[in-house]
Amino acid sequence: MLMRTGVVSITRIGWTRALKAVATLLTGVVAGVIADRFVLLGAIPVAWLAGPQPWLLFVVLPAAGVFAMVFQVTYVTVVPALVPPDRINEANAQLYGAYSVAYLAGPAVAGFISQAAGPAVALGVDALSFAASALGLYLVRLRNPPGGAERGLGAGVRFIRRNPVLLPLTVLLAVLIFFTSSLNDVIVYHLMTGLGQPDSMIGLVLTAGVLGATAASAAVAPLRRRAGFGATWIGAYTLCGAVVAGIGLATRVPAVAVLAAGVTLCTGVAGIASMSLRQEVTPAHLLGRVTAAFWTLQLVLAPAGDAALTFAAKHAGVPVTLSVAGAAIALTALAALFTPLRRPSPPPA
Repeated sequence: MLMRTGVVSITRIGWTRALKAVATLLTGVVAGVIADRFVLLGAIPVAWLAGPQPWLLFVVLPAAGVFAMVFQVTYVTVVPALVPPDRINEANAQLYGAYSVAYLAGPAVAGFISQAAGPAVALGVDALSFAASALGLYLVRLRNPPGGAERGLGAGVRFIRRNPVLLPLTVLLAVLIFFTSSLNDVIVYHLMTGLGQPDSMIGLVLTAGVLGATAASAAVAPLRRRAGFGATWIGAYTLCGAVVAGIGLATRVPAVAVLAAGVTLCTGVAGIASMSLRQEVTPAHLLGRVTAAFWTLQLVLAPAGDAALTFAAKHAGVPVTLSVAGAAIALTALAALFTPLRRPSPPPA
């Protein structure tokens, strides 16, 4: 936890995340089939053997964001090549559940390691995890590899622009990501400065989000079958806005943990439904390019959101920041009622 050491403040973390988001955004233009951040992240603990080197974070994390974007585009693209069409929603739910468990359990492990051995060691362990991931990916074999080129945004952008569901979904997600991309940083800041919690407790609170992600993985398929895409997606993000506002007002750690789990539940349900919709309405030969364009366009506002949310948390306070963010999230979700997203089923491509 670098905020704890005083080396990096929440505003610096916001700017670092913003730089990473810019790198991720730019990578969407050329996203293909590269995936690993082992060497980049491994450079941090090695360099810190000579003492804290905060400048290195501003170099390594944006570069790591490049490879993260490529990986995300690739793994979304190959899902239809791994499972039959009628099981895409289930496959995405399982992938999201596994990804969320790893993503949210990571801060807990990092918190314990950071408190016991320091932030540099925690980053070293993180780097090793990417090496293990690369080995696992090497063993994956596709049943029906997707055809078509996987580069260039032109075809993907044109498809999104013409699709009556993907266009408003992309625009609304761009606004939602502005208010949510730095949410974990603000929660950590709230727990650390507002509630005076140690790294280990902060890690446990973030890990509570695993419960929400697990619940989302189990709930999204039946929810979408019964309510349709529109009600599922709009309802999930509307509830998410209320929960985000509640985190800023929470004064007890258990309440923050429950609400953090609520956020991952809501964003998980909406995210799985959104990913499945995109795979269902996009022709296989365009899925890579549409995915790259979709991710790139929805991340347009992320760098500004990272900087703005963390700056506001420090200078205006977490309660005000998250109350405003929560209201904005709910209103953005409700705006979907005035678009084709409100329909139970997406129109054909």
